Amino acid sequence: MICCLTLEWLALGVWVGGGLVLIGAVIPAVFNTFGGQELGGLFMTRAFEGFHRFMIGALVVLWVALWYRRWSGDPAMAIGLGEMIVLAGMAVIAGLIIVWLHPTAAALQAQAFAAHEETAKKEAFEALFRTLKPIRWIYMVDLVLGVLLIGIKAKRSLHRDGTLA
Repeated sequence: MICCLTLEWLALGVWVGGGLVLIGAVIPAVFNTFGGQELGGLFMTRAFEGFHRFMIGALVVLWVALWYRRWSGDPAMAIGLGEMIVLAGMAVIAGLIIVWLHPTAAALQAQAFAAHEETAKKEAFEALFRTLKPIRWIYMVDLVLGVLLIGIKAKRSLHRDGTLA
């Protein structure tokens, strides 16, 4: 059970920590350093694709750990409805991003970079930025859900230890 809980906390650390680092440090650094939309945009596309692999791994760990805790039958490891709903929300949002939104944005980005005439390039970039705006908010919601799940697990561990009434 210690291994299970450790892996859950590690997966949540990757989820929340990775999101915070990408949003708070990598994005500003890339666009303030590379000096261009094309090079910075390509770098960010690759960075998010790498992060998506970590998100998938974290979700697998979290779901397997949830299943294991449920299978163990240990009342101290009980799974609450809130925990299941938050984890399901994280999975749905990650799936939406990874399967639909990110590939759409990557295709629009490639179209914008491939356009040669200024009008077509401008229209393609406008379409890309219209797509990126909601994606940014969706990532933030997913990050908040990860933090919420950390809170749920912390509260459960305090209750289990008898610290809270």
